[in-house]
Amino acid sequence: MMLLRFLTETHQFLWSLESHHQQRLAWKDAAEARIARAKADARAAEQMEAMLKANPSGSLGHSRLNDTDALKKDGLL
Repeated sequence: MMLLRFLTETHQFLWSLESHHQQRLAWKDAAEARIARAKADARAAEQMEAMLKANPSGSLGHSRLNDTDALKKDGLL
């Protein structure tokens, strides 16, 4: 009976250590996710600012890259 109690308490102690380890990993993951979110938000803000500088009216319309018709119309080709 004493051996069973010792084994049970040892198992609970080891399980507790594993649980704490997993909790620390979760906190680390959450911190890394917050940092990644902040970086992504900053990049999105920079991209929006660059888009507004490129087209201050805020209306991008139906623009395309390398649109030869629009380039010819504007006299760039």
